[in-house]
Amino acid sequence: MTEFKPELRSLAAGSLPHIDAEAACQVALSTTDIPTWPQLPRRSFLENMYVQFSERFPGIVIENERIYVDRDRDLDPELEQLYVAYLMNDLEYAAVSADYAAGLHCFLGLEADLPPIIKGQITGPVSWGLMVADSNRKPILYDDIMAEAVAKHLRLKATWMERELRKLSPQTIVLVDEPYMSSFGSEFISLSREEVIAAMEEVFAGIEGLKGVHCCGNTDWSLLLSTTVDILNLDAYAHAEALALYAEEVSAFLERGGTIAWGIVPASEQVHDETVDSLSERFHQALALFTDKGLHQDDLLSSALIMPSCGCGSLPVETAERVLRLAGELATALQERYG
Repeated sequence: MTEFKPELRSLAAGSLPHIDAEAACQVALSTTDIPTWPQLPRRSFLENMYVQFSERFPGIVIENERIYVDRDRDLDPELEQLYVAYLMNDLEYAAVSADYAAGLHCFLGLEADLPPIIKGQITGPVSWGLMVADSNRKPILYDDIMAEAVAKHLRLKATWMERELRKLSPQTIVLVDEPYMSSFGSEFISLSREEVIAAMEEVFAGIEGLKGVHCCGNTDWSLLLSTTVDILNLDAYAHAEALALYAEEVSAFLERGGTIAWGIVPASEQVHDETVDSLSERFHQALALFTDKGLHQDDLLSSALIMPSCGCGSLPVETAERVLRLAGELATALQERYG
């Protein structure tokens, strides 16, 4: 695990509602301690979190604001290209173009002095494979060949993105976004624990720096904590109590140097009802859920980052900017409160 001192610093989930990439980058730079390149789903359908990392995936079709895999055409040549790129670690094959990620390319072109650590994000293989279906609307994750291709494709994308970010700062965080893990174990996802872990570990293996996973709903946290992940990011505004059910696993995660990114600032209109003081108290109450089960507060604090509960891409611009400002202000206040 890469040596890292969280120090209650703030960062963002990724998506913003801005259309203009430069404006979004300025928000990213001016609000949180660890800048995050902004995803801009309102700018174009190509920046939808499932479309954004789809370039060059075998059989991919994007039309009429729909993304799917055309299984009626011969996919063998495209699958071969993917596997050759994977075996050769051909990162140019995996490049994300500016049409698909204007915020990323704006961020990469920044001339401002950046802190020694910055963050990026990529859609995880479980969520991507469940949301991208074939022509018959069957999720491609339920096809063994395509499921393996998904994990290798996203691994290459993560490695390419991390390489580009490291041109700006020596240390990076890459969060793997897995919103659909909130449905794991339900009738909506018929995947085994082993299949989920294998897919995630494939992507993690392509990340040299700090690797995290973001799930904005409740899930089987023991599964995520059993992977090689460095940073666990949850919606702590709504689900801190659910994570506390896995206090033993959390304790083991912290002992091996893991970090919890507390999404304690609501990425919703509820943010207008909150202040630094109210969220500081909410964070303290969340810590108490774990200290009541034997974890030490100092261990929790020394391994804590502060974040919004989720991305802000669906919010009004003013609300989204308040979410990020409040995350930055809260982190500063907590640093002062806890020393």
